[in-house]
Order: sequence, then C-alpha cells, then structure tokens
Amino acid sequence: MNIQDANKMLAEADLLVTESAVAQSINRMAQEITDQLKDSRPVLLCVMNGGLIFTGQLLTQLVFPLEIDYVHATRYGHETNGASLQWTVRPQLDLKGRTVLLLDDILDEGVTLAAIADHCRQQGAVEVLMAVLVEKLHLRKVTPGMRADFTGIEVGDRFLFGYGLDYKGYWRNAPGIYAVKGL
Repeated sequence: MNIQDANKMLAEADLLVTESAVAQSINRMAQEITDQLKDSRPVLLCVMNGGLIFTGQLLTQLVFPLEIDYVHATRYGHETNGASLQWTVRPQLDLKGRTVLLLDDILDEGVTLAAIADHCRQQGAVEVLMAVLVEKLHLRKVTPGMRADFTGIEVGDRFLFGYGLDYKGYWRNAPGIYAVKGL
C-alpha cells in the first residue's frame, strides 16, 4: 500500500467510534479491572502490536500493584486474512500461580487470544482473563460463545482500524475506530 492509497482509505473510511468515546470506554474498563483485580497482584500481558495503544492508555488508570510484560504472536502480519499462529516473543515473567490479564486491541475470531491464554495456563497461570478494546459481534469465534472478560466497545463485523488496529500495517495511530469502506 502506498501513501496515497493509505490516505485515501482513511479519508473514505467510516468513523464508528470517536476518540473521546474510546477514552470513555477505557476509563470504564479501568474501573472494572481495578474492582476485580486490585487485590490479586496480576501480570498484565500486552499483545503486540495491536494492544500497545490500548495498554498504554489503560495502565496509568490501574492504580494497584501489578507487573507488566508483553507477548508478540500473530496470525496476520501485514495481511488481512489470518494464517497459522507465529510467536515472536513469549512471556518473560513467571506466570506460575498468577492471575494473567491479556490486553489486546480486538477479539475477532479469538484464535490468537485463545492460543496465548492456553500458553499462559501451560506456564502455570491460575487464571487468565482477557481485556480487549474492541469485540466484534459475530458467530465465527474459535470457541462458540467466546467473550472477553472486559470489553470496551462492541461493533459489527467490519474490517476495522485505528487505536491499535491496523489495515495492512497502517493506521494503528488513527484517533478513533474506523471501518474500511466496503469491508
């Protein structure tokens, strides 16, 4: 994708959720997470690269003891269709006996998050929870009925970008949640 195509795509995209509405959702989630995890000394795992912006904005609102790590596992790369899961970085912290909260940009089909959660359990985590900025509402989840434990925004089944979500590697930095025109 060249710069002209990337700029055209943003100009033609549908803004689904404004930046202020995203911020309000993150504030609400921070309170829900605090209420549930403030006494558990959890490990928070940012799922890179998509979870970076969401995690950064959420963390300063979680005022309780926690440890932070990250994972990098992907099925997409710069493509729009997923393939097999590829690990770049696995968790570095010891997860044995810990509550783990996975932080990601989106729960779509859930294949990546489910695989990361399974890995955390194999490493001895006693509880694995998921917090996602966006959850797509459709019936193609890897496990029927799969839902995140904490969700900021629910949207229909469109191809999204912004606030960590990308389209072919671009526009993770878009200030809001957008849908690609026609997708």
